[in-house]
Amino acid sequence: MTLTQRDFDEIEKLMDQKLDEKLKFLPTKDEFLGKMDEVMDELKTIREQQEIITETHSRHSDQFENHESRIKKLENTTSPSL
Repeated sequence: MTLTQRDFDEIEKLMDQKLDEKLKFLPTKDEFLGKMDEVMDELKTIREQQEIITETHSRHSDQFENHESRIKKLENTTSPSL
């Protein structure tokens, strides 16, 4: 059995229909790139916030160490000698 051009045309038509059905749920290129821009902006914001948090934590750690050493000095000068 040989396929005719009409058979090939019919197969192509069916394949196009099936492909269209599958692809209709996928975003267009513009929709995809728009979403990617949103995600990248959000990621940039999160990274900037992380840098701020890290810097703040570092400052607080330095302050804590400073306070700890000052408290120890105060305790040593105010504790009665035996």
